Amino acid sequence: MAKQNDVEVISVPNLLQAKVGGPISAGDLHMIEKAEEALKDMRAEFGNWLEEEVQKLETAAADVKSKGLKGEEGETLFVRAHDLRGLGTTYEFPIVTRLAASLTKMIDLPEKRQQASLALALAHVGAIRAALSQNIRDENDPVAAELAKELETQSLAFAQPWED
Repeated sequence: MAKQNDVEVISVPNLLQAKVGGPISAGDLHMIEKAEEALKDMRAEFGNWLEEEVQKLETAAADVKSKGLKGEEGETLFVRAHDLRGLGTTYEFPIVTRLAASLTKMIDLPEKRQQASLALALAHVGAIRAALSQNIRDENDPVAAELAKELETQSLAFAQPWED
């Protein structure tokens, strides 16, 4: 006599469908395509927008240079670097994202900013400016790749005790 197994089928809810308000239709896909086209049309502005963000970073760096990383100036530098970490790749400069991520890792907490190297923080800012000025977008440039690697190594060495 064959043994009968009980089987329970569990239906997992489609969370994406719930978030977009219902099933995705062909019309929705058309809207996504239109949004992608609009983004392509804005590509010409990416450089200008990134320039504005780097200028904000440099203003924050100038304040940090004169007043230090410990106070509000350090927090502002972190916020500007954090913004660039998110925008670099969007604006087609993944090297900026990489450099900004290294800087934010080093100064993301007030305790870290109390002890962080001002020179290393400013080196990150200088590298970001150089990438934009020289139109170096990614790690295909060997100098940029090596510079990013070295800044990341030093930043990680500093930040490591906080992450253990």
